[in-house]
Amino acid sequence: MAGHAENALPQSAKATVNCRILPHDDPAEVDATLRKVLGSSRIKIETSNPPLKSPPSPLRADVLEVVDSITQQMWPGIPVVPTMSTGATDSRFMRNVGIPMYGVSGIFSEPSDARAHGLDERVAIPRLYDGREFMYRMVKQLSQ
Repeated sequence: MAGHAENALPQSAKATVNCRILPHDDPAEVDATLRKVLGSSRIKIETSNPPLKSPPSPLRADVLEVVDSITQQMWPGIPVVPTMSTGATDSRFMRNVGIPMYGVSGIFSEPSDARAHGLDERVAIPRLYDGREFMYRMVKQLSQ
């Protein structure tokens, strides 16, 4: 945001920069990089939600095997591809005390119908039940 009108030079400006920091990144280094890129000590940088540096959970063959097995039972031919979530998660607190955390849902959605966190966020009812069945099977197998 800058200025009071489009045709007037602003006296001040404000920007919010949302940095998605990877688990192995050092928040202090990200801050230093921002300051270097901006290149001016006149620009004030404030951290509104300080990140908590936390290590990623290791990929475990036993977990991936269960996830892949159930995926193939329920949706034959669908590949399992490990990814890292770009969203915030409370798992960082558990990872920092040595408890590995994994996010698996089994809920499919249409890429063209992405409504995450919108006013009309939704999951199709059949996909919700599929996800519940997937999670039930997964927890059952992993707890044996």
